[in-house]
Amino acid sequence: MALVLAPEEPIGDWIVELDGWLERSPGFFAGRPVILDISGISLNKPDLANLLSDLNERRIRIMGIEGTDPTWLSLGMPPLVSNGRQAGVVEVIDLSTNDNAKESPEATSLLIETSVRSGQSVVFPQGDVTVLGSVGSGAEVIAGGSIHIYGALRGRASAGSSGDGQARIFCSKFEPELLAIDGLYATIDDIEPRLRGKPVQAWLDRTSMRIMMVPLH
Repeated sequence: MALVLAPEEPIGDWIVELDGWLERSPGFFAGRPVILDISGISLNKPDLANLLSDLNERRIRIMGIEGTDPTWLSLGMPPLVSNGRQAGVVEVIDLSTNDNAKESPEATSLLIETSVRSGQSVVFPQGDVTVLGSVGSGAEVIAGGSIHIYGALRGRASAGSSGDGQARIFCSKFEPELLAIDGLYATIDDIEPRLRGKPVQAWLDRTSMRIMMVPLH
């Protein structure tokens, strides 16, 4: 499942709005595959190249492009995609009004006392996130620091989204769709089957992600 990014004209104003969003939620795109849909705007080939460059500078990973002339896609550009299926509306948890989400006084950690349901997204770039329940399939947790999940991880977990390469991901039952730490990600296809359903921790070793089982106390 990928996020669809659909720019609007004028592109300059849209980039300014995007920068405002990234300033408020700097870890939102970390580790997330993105489809760029430009079918609703008029761009030429140089404009497309400039737009891709602007998004790359903002660490937004484009995995495919929809709605463009395939002859414009030169070597090094994302591939053309078509007939994509739009997912339902993603519900972003409002931490300021959620009684089950508690920030520490220093706002460097966030505690979620319930499960994160399918379609929900928790974004906390300031520090660690702890989930006492599970993270459902189609849900995601994005943290500037480490992520601790006391239940099952069936959705996506992105730690170190603010550039913390020392961040880790812990969970009691390992069934993820995607893991990411400091922008380096692994999908379910990259994960050894023997680790599924086990309590694990994940961390970065230079440019590689390490995942190992850990004992439960």
